[in-house]
Amino acid sequence: MPEDKKSIGFLAQYPEPVPEYALQLREVIFKILPGITEQLDLPAKMVAYCYGQKYAEMICTIIPSKKGLKLGFSYGVDLPDPEHLLEGTGKISRYVEIRSAQQIKSPAIRNLLKEGLKAYKKRV
Repeated sequence: MPEDKKSIGFLAQYPEPVPEYALQLREVIFKILPGITEQLDLPAKMVAYCYGQKYAEMICTIIPSKKGLKLGFSYGVDLPDPEHLLEGTGKISRYVEIRSAQQIKSPAIRNLLKEGLKAYKKRV
């Protein structure tokens, strides 16, 4: 897993447990998505995980806030979600509200990341 001090520093500025959950989530993302690139987007206040520079090449995002943490999925509207974790009303994106360390390690989160990768491969 790459050590990106900018992303880690960005995540560390939020109150606990946001940084702790974000770092755990980051670890899962790097494990499930081989060769993924991490990109800090300060204006959007998120960390993006993608295989290129275009929106179509983005798989997911970590979105921290003072209130909590979200795992966003570009094209999340198209992902199978049998556990009904995905929230949001956008035309393309969806997110999962991260509420616990157990949730981060859950098969449901891993499956969403795997489905995001499958959807990416179909898009490109």
